[in-house]
Amino acid sequence: AGAAMTFSAQKCGVCFQPPSIILIYRDDRQDKTRQRIMPIRNFSKFSDCSRAAEELKNNPRHKAYLEGVSLRQLQKLYSLLRGHLKGQSLAESLRKFQQEETIDPEEDMNKLDDKELAKRKSIMDELFEKNRKKKDDPDFVYNVEVEFPQDEQLESCGWDIESDEEI
Repeated sequence: AGAAMTFSAQKCGVCFQPPSIILIYRDDRQDKTRQRIMPIRNFSKFSDCSRAAEELKNNPRHKAYLEGVSLRQLQKLYSLLRGHLKGQSLAESLRKFQQEETIDPEEDMNKLDDKELAKRKSIMDELFEKNRKKKDDPDFVYNVEVEFPQDEQLESCGWDIESDEEI
């Protein structure tokens, strides 16, 4: 079927009525920006957003278009739709999603099951990617050197001091 299709996702959103995920993408071959509407079927307020997102991303009809859209982004759209189906306002759904997507520094991750741990890990990976400076970022600086203030007297720790005492 000819050359590989080249689409770059620009924006992705959710439409509540009728339930669908809308993708604004660039068709690089024709140099045009297009919109693709992907209807959401068999999705209820009890549905699993992660599963729905994976199914959509792997759907042969949409796969090529969704290459540039992260699984997390799709999960977020599904969770907004699910919130809507439960009668929540958009603000409420967004707040709930934020809560679920925030890493609690106090949480003991050793106590999580594999699924929850994988979720936290992907949140951290995404945060890392979002905050990482890349070479082509306008404010990218190569080889940053930081001076640490030397004026404060450095405190030595008790165990830094060499001693021959028996412990």
